Amino acid sequence: MERSSRNPLVVVMGVSGSGKTTVGEPLAQRLGVDFGEADDFHPQANKDKMSAGTPLDDDDRAPWLHAVGSWLAEHRDTGAVATCSALKRKYRELLRGEAPGTVFLHLTAPHDLLSERMTTRKGHFMPPSLLQSQLDTLQPLDPDEDGLEVDSTAAPDEIVERFLTWWREKETS
Repeated sequence: MERSSRNPLVVVMGVSGSGKTTVGEPLAQRLGVDFGEADDFHPQANKDKMSAGTPLDDDDRAPWLHAVGSWLAEHRDTGAVATCSALKRKYRELLRGEAPGTVFLHLTAPHDLLSERMTTRKGHFMPPSLLQSQLDTLQPLDPDEDGLEVDSTAAPDEIVERFLTWWREKETS
């Protein structure tokens, strides 16, 4: 059964460097809900694997996705915003299975900008060398998936406003 609430369960999705945290934190603040950074749900083995330049496979991602989905489900009554690459439709279906009613904000950006962002950020375990593997894995939202795709070259506040407008329109239709 789909949830109905004033505040949504939102997954800010996209490849590394797309701005998930940069947009997710102010979105959670605007909604007045908890924010979950998906990187914090990764087991150390996943972080080590990515740090070594090895892409994660579906078996690596499954426990992580379940943890993100469980965290969202715990926030069913209040709403929440979590970041998660959610690169494949089946990953998004898993998240929706754990937390029905979850909607997605898919951030996109040109390859060169994604690479630049990854190269200049400090202290992150994901090396720029894994960007292409994420882009190769990415399955954008299908028309029947509940979500919004936004170019993350826009200012974070503009992206947040676009999502909030989309959400209000969705809730009133």
